[in-house]
Amino acid sequence: MAPKEGSTEAPTRHPIDWQNEAYYDMQAIETELTRVFDICHGCRRCFNLCDSFPKLFDLIDDSESGELDSVSTADYKPVVDACTLCDMCFMTKCPYVPPHEFDLDFPHLMLRYRAAEHKAGKTDFVIRQITETDRNGKIASKIAPLANWATATENRLTRGAMHRIGGIHPDAALPKYYSKTFEASAKASAPARNSTAPAAGRKAVLYATCFVNYNNPGIGKAAHYVLAQNGVETRVEYPGCCGMPQMEQGDLANVADKARHVAAAMGPMIDEGNTIVALTPSCALMLKFEWPLLLPEDKAVAKLAKATMDITEYVVDIARKDGVAEGLGPLEGGVALHFACHARAQNMGPKAADMLRLIPDIDLQVIERCSGHGGSWGVMAENFETAIKVGTTAGRQIKKADKAYIASECPLAGEHLLQIAGRLDDQDVPKQAPHPIELLARAWGYQA
Repeated sequence: MAPKEGSTEAPTRHPIDWQNEAYYDMQAIETELTRVFDICHGCRRCFNLCDSFPKLFDLIDDSESGELDSVSTADYKPVVDACTLCDMCFMTKCPYVPPHEFDLDFPHLMLRYRAAEHKAGKTDFVIRQITETDRNGKIASKIAPLANWATATENRLTRGAMHRIGGIHPDAALPKYYSKTFEASAKASAPARNSTAPAAGRKAVLYATCFVNYNNPGIGKAAHYVLAQNGVETRVEYPGCCGMPQMEQGDLANVADKARHVAAAMGPMIDEGNTIVALTPSCALMLKFEWPLLLPEDKAVAKLAKATMDITEYVVDIARKDGVAEGLGPLEGGVALHFACHARAQNMGPKAADMLRLIPDIDLQVIERCSGHGGSWGVMAENFETAIKVGTTAGRQIKKADKAYIASECPLAGEHLLQIAGRLDDQDVPKQAPHPIELLARAWGYQA
């Protein structure tokens, strides 16, 4: 049966053939880029997503013929470099994704190009160091006050040096560090569990994630509190990073090693009846979707993917199947909720919005535009202003919403949107953009 025009079937993804030497053949990659770029040129539905597509279309439009045939493959790299692997073109825009006969997966083709570059030793040294999240977190947590002083945007001396030496934009907000990790805090002092709550029979492991563990333990503490309020028997574990920072650079062997390690550590916990609950959407996306594509024959990875839920998804599942505990109060002033790209890419629906609607009389507005940040991509000097530009539409919608809270499931996106909102109008911009689970915990009386 021939595929329907526009590929109206659900999109599917092929396993990533990274262990095949042919995967890294740059001539074959450029041939495939030419095929895909020509399809994109004839469609252009993605013109208003990330900066890759404007770069591609300008490249073609400014060429001698106005077609791809007069564009050199040597000029493709800026298009690849502008992709943040957000997956929004694949998930929400492209009519030619598999099973359509055009078989187009733009983000994973950009990933293949980067993987070939990485294998050829072309990954930037500074980027490799920035994305060593576990190493950096362990070091910085020992000197957290000094690390935070040095990375503060107000510190023009050290930020100037970071710009000159490392290429990090001096105005880009960088994550803070904490002296006590979330994993250590949880094991030292866990919230009391409400054993009479409707969901009291559940068991869960909070996968701390590198960001929550080292940079924002408040998200983890709020999630732990919410699950305890609802009777869930919860433990906190952090076997290691999910590898998303390395994925963005094309270091696929490294990511696969992390997948094997974490899946092996989590396996016995799954066998004990635990759901694995990821605290940030990027990490949930890796465990649920990207790892199985990298290691399709690995049974431990498949088991982990099946057992994993995003924190917002898990709380909504409790609400729908068991009912939540009593005691939720109102949240005054309303919430402008950014629907993070890697939450959308999980194809689970707007679970953060569904979760916040559990709060009585919630005044909620959902912002479905990209923040523009793109992880480590958005802090680099050559990308920061573009990241601001891409996220400005979301920033304007947030300012227009005029709510007391700006929230995002992606902590980096939330911080970036605060910067954008401040540039648009520095009056009445909240100082923090909490994760939605922090707002739900507050509605249950939690005080950080």
